[in-house]
Amino acid sequence: MNVNTATRADISDPDSGAVAVESRTLYAYLGLLMRGLAMGAADVVPGVSGGTIAFISGIYDELIDSLRRCDLVALRLLLSLRIKDACLRIKDAWQHVNGNFLAAVFSGVLISILSLAKAVTYLLATAPILVWSFFLGLILSAGLYIGRQIPEWNWQRVALLLLGLALALAISDLKPTQLPETWWMLMAAGAIAVCAMILPGISGGFLLLVMGLYQSVIGAVVELNLLFLVSLGTGCVLGLLLFSHLLHWLLERYHAGTMALLTGFLLGSIRLVWPWKETLTSVQNRHGEWVPLVQENVLPLQYSALTGTDSLWAWALLCAVSGLLLVGCLEWRASVSSTEGRK
Repeated sequence: MNVNTATRADISDPDSGAVAVESRTLYAYLGLLMRGLAMGAADVVPGVSGGTIAFISGIYDELIDSLRRCDLVALRLLLSLRIKDACLRIKDAWQHVNGNFLAAVFSGVLISILSLAKAVTYLLATAPILVWSFFLGLILSAGLYIGRQIPEWNWQRVALLLLGLALALAISDLKPTQLPETWWMLMAAGAIAVCAMILPGISGGFLLLVMGLYQSVIGAVVELNLLFLVSLGTGCVLGLLLFSHLLHWLLERYHAGTMALLTGFLLGSIRLVWPWKETLTSVQNRHGEWVPLVQENVLPLQYSALTGTDSLWAWALLCAVSGLLLVGCLEWRASVSSTEGRK
């Protein structure tokens, strides 16, 4: 996959493993911030992965590579600080982890989660069919896009695609439970959810829902419950750093096979975002509101018959097409930026 990058220049010897740092313009960093905003918005929604947004916007490979460089080399650079060269060592460690890139992306993610949590939950409450339809088009187009990154299909890659599809469907069948909100459980939940958040096709928000913590997390973000958020965030950071090494290893050694598996994940996750659902079981949340617990996908006509409300299928189709076109625009923009970076 082509990464949306500009010109690079090496900053240290090849044996150190230091990453080559990009020479980006302010406009390019604003673009990274916007991608981070989109990733954060997606992570708030159960069923949509921030990793999917990173993939279709052309920064996924660089994101994984930069995260896995938060390693012993970076730690050694920081621990070897001496007063006379402290600034130089901090700069070397920052460049080693591609710090400008990570700061721009995760600033967007954090701003988005803090500012859009209420907006996204409001839209899901007031226009769920249209929101889920948009994400359905987004995910379908992203799955096709990732599938096109595979140069040649063979039976092994088809098998991996089917495996990814089966795993996504199996995860979508998990029934929500309620985990205790202790600090160690929140750390474990954060580590699990963030791994899904950077894996295209598997939603960290959905896994939080399965663990019975989604409403609590959204509530903690809205209310700025620092103790809750610090425990969850610590787990997220640890999970992100550890899982990024595995993903980088897979992408570097088994790129085509990993792409096939991720394509299956994405296509399987369409089941999670299908707009028309029949609620089989509901549960009362901590605010006394009844929310769906177990749902089953139905066709638009069935939805109208079951609920007595308009299925909005025409508007839903328009939203799905908008999602398809958005991925096409992002793909085109990423290819243009990649071409400009090679000039």
